[in-house]
Amino acid sequence: MADESSAVSPGKVRSKRIFLNHLDSFVGSHTGKYLSNCVVGASLEAPQEEEQIEEENESVQSIPVAKGTYQVVGTQRNPDAQKPDFAFEIFSFNSREQLLEYLLDCDIIIYNITETTEQIDEASWAVSALHSEIGNFESSKTFILLSTIMTWGQTKSTDPEDVLTEDEYRRRKAHPNFKDHLSLEKLVIKLGKTEAWLGLNPAIPCFGAGKNVVPTIHVKDLAGVIQNIIERRPKTNYILAMDDSKHKMKEIVKAISKLGPGKVQHVPEADALLNYDLAQSDLDHLMVNLTMEAFFIKENFNIHWVAENGIVENIQNLFKEFKQSRILLPLKIAILGPPAVGKTSIAEKLAKHYKLHHIKIKDVIEEAIANLELKSTQPEPEEAEEEGDDTGIKDAQDLLDQVRDNMEQNGGRLDDGFVIKFMKEKLSSMPCQNQGFILDGYPKTYLQTKELFSVEEDEEEETTLNKSPQYDKVITPEYIFSLEASNEFLKNRALNLPESLVVGTHYTQDKFMRHLAQYREQNTEDETLLNYFDEIEIHPVHIDVSQDNDAENTPVIDDIIKIVGSAKNYGPTPEELKELQRRQADERLAREAAEIAERERREAEEAAEKMARWEEWSKRLEEVKRQEQEFLEAHSIPLRNYLMQNVMPTLTKGLIECCKIRPSDPVDFLAEYLFKHNPQVE
Repeated sequence: MADESSAVSPGKVRSKRIFLNHLDSFVGSHTGKYLSNCVVGASLEAPQEEEQIEEENESVQSIPVAKGTYQVVGTQRNPDAQKPDFAFEIFSFNSREQLLEYLLDCDIIIYNITETTEQIDEASWAVSALHSEIGNFESSKTFILLSTIMTWGQTKSTDPEDVLTEDEYRRRKAHPNFKDHLSLEKLVIKLGKTEAWLGLNPAIPCFGAGKNVVPTIHVKDLAGVIQNIIERRPKTNYILAMDDSKHKMKEIVKAISKLGPGKVQHVPEADALLNYDLAQSDLDHLMVNLTMEAFFIKENFNIHWVAENGIVENIQNLFKEFKQSRILLPLKIAILGPPAVGKTSIAEKLAKHYKLHHIKIKDVIEEAIANLELKSTQPEPEEAEEEGDDTGIKDAQDLLDQVRDNMEQNGGRLDDGFVIKFMKEKLSSMPCQNQGFILDGYPKTYLQTKELFSVEEDEEEETTLNKSPQYDKVITPEYIFSLEASNEFLKNRALNLPESLVVGTHYTQDKFMRHLAQYREQNTEDETLLNYFDEIEIHPVHIDVSQDNDAENTPVIDDIIKIVGSAKNYGPTPEELKELQRRQADERLAREAAEIAERERREAEEAAEKMARWEEWSKRLEEVKRQEQEFLEAHSIPLRNYLMQNVMPTLTKGLIECCKIRPSDPVDFLAEYLFKHNPQVE
């Protein structure tokens, strides 16, 4: 909802306040951060060259609020969450009247209903309440509704070959599950000169054939569209915000899959409802099929696009953003050492702990040969397109023939040149680059290490001015662990291995001693592969495994984990998150039960101690009474004797006389009698 746009005088920029609901959501956080760094009116300036954009962004970030950047305020989905750094203020309210006061204090009000349906009711109330106060506005205000593309879910183009545009918004038909969204869009348009945005975020897996066209837009490009709407105040009632791509779902999923193993799993649409990790609204978004064109923003807005061509063409930049925003760093480790020192068992456990790809030379060679065999066969055209094959069939067949000839000539072994080529390809693959890897026992010599990790000659020539040797930082491990032990220790360990593990390996006595001697010969103190890592200043960590008698190498693994630290290459999966929450709940219940038991134990001990003190006090009281009684009895004997000898005879006689005479005052008579007949007076 907006009044006529106010003119901005040249040279004078006034800061404006933007309200955005749920600043802690995905769209809210990225949009709010983007707008907080934007200078008011910046999109009205003439477009700049691409090389000037980076300088502009740096200057924008350095301008404080007082110089005309937007003040971003709003609410949070989680009231206890920490306030975002970009937020000027977080609103918390007890009533809608209080929220209305906050909204009236803002120049732009943005409501996002794409992530939670619970906000539809609040947004409907907000636009109605603001409309009722329009006569009291001190300055013009803008209301922007961020809606979903699903309000076009069942819209058919009049011409099957044409695309849908915002000009056709009046005849849009919503998906049955998004009719409330459509009703709110119509309400906003009815109440004022309003803009609505439509967009979505695609996600995997790929349900069905994946031939449906999915409109997309980068969240930063969305923020740029919002910035233009705020500053340009377009007269149109409806705006589509999307990039230029017309990608099919299978193309998007294929591109995203490169973040992991690069494989796409096509799931029948009927099985989609069996996926408990996706809500019904998520499935609706994944299966939408709309070919649309955002003509208005292309012709009228000044946007510095981040991903104008869509997800597929910008997937590498999106991967970088994904890993940076979640602080996901690939972990690269190498476990080196002589035969039977425990490299493979330790690497397996570390790979499981850190979720790394376990790189063994035998597996790398077998996988490379299998891929060459697959490429050397003629694939179907569609399959070739899906696999993105860069190596020609003839080249693959030639390389495969060379590998086979080399292995035949060397008795099944492969020359270092082929091994290093395959190893470089494996370490450079997307899975290893995204999640990380752990090298198991390779390379084995200084020359292999240098050839594997050093940069190409042309790159090295460009950096001859640098003193330190140049190496390929993309595939070089950042942690080098050299496991060490004496020959005698290694021999005993190899001889004590179970027979089932020794068969078919080089751990038989003759083969083992030959391999161990070869390793020692290739890695002398003067020339060892570890020297290469010292030269490039990645200093290996030496661990003596003979100090621990644990066959599982648990102390060694614990030491490595302490050095490497916590994993930064992954977050918990939904299953792991549920398991973690379950364990935390169990631990909390166990802790509460232990606290209750401890409290009851303390109360019982206090009651028992109190009872013991009471019994002891009672015993002491009885003892005091007994002692007092004995004391009184002991001290009363002399007094009794004195009374019997000196008082009782005279008193008895006085009482007899009193009985005989019966005076009117017996007490006075008895007192007078005792005084007269007192033996001491006499």
